[in-house]
Amino acid sequence: MTTRRVNLNTESADNYLKAVFALGGPEEERVSSTALADRLGVAPASVTNMLQKLATSPVPFVEYESRRGVRLSAAGRRRALEILRHHRLLETFLYEVLGYPIEEVHDEAERLEHFISERFEERIDAKLGRPKFDPHGHCIPALSGKMSKQTSRPLSDIEEDGEFVVDSISDQDSVLLKRLNAHGVTPGARLHVLRLSQEEFVLRAGGRFKPLQLPLSGAGAVRIRPND
Repeated sequence: MTTRRVNLNTESADNYLKAVFALGGPEEERVSSTALADRLGVAPASVTNMLQKLATSPVPFVEYESRRGVRLSAAGRRRALEILRHHRLLETFLYEVLGYPIEEVHDEAERLEHFISERFEERIDAKLGRPKFDPHGHCIPALSGKMSKQTSRPLSDIEEDGEFVVDSISDQDSVLLKRLNAHGVTPGARLHVLRLSQEEFVLRAGGRFKPLQLPLSGAGAVRIRPND
């Protein structure tokens, strides 16, 4: 990646770029200012101000039009992937080497991701054996910026009962993450899914784990794939 030491390389700007990347999805669709404000928990006026700065910096990080939303420029995408790589490597290091609980690694990585050096990034990657996925099942971008597209689907989209494999778990809600982990709903786990109603699921991970009743509002945090 080649966007080190550029203008607006600040924690706040990085968070905006990551949010645009996440909300834009695999198709890199335009993202509204309202969606960004909700995601980042800031006022719409603050979003507009930052997007204007990102769009008009010497190296523009976004393409922004007030009524059409925002999407990342090539430089913005590289920077977002760089920070995402930092974040997911740090999560993996905190979980596998330092023994952090799964529900704590996200917030700790958020604080560290903006400041690690290239040398430190390389040392973590080597120490971990060049991992491809973080503890939540999310793909870690390669040093080149390449990242595999996610082919799984949210549990909330499942209409039929059946056997599935957990692909990944969102790291955005630490309370829900801890609850899912306690019931064995972790990346790679084989999962029996029973849809009780349009608003509720029952998940069974087997073994010593008790079944988990999960509302539709929490089901979007779990991505699954067929049990092959």
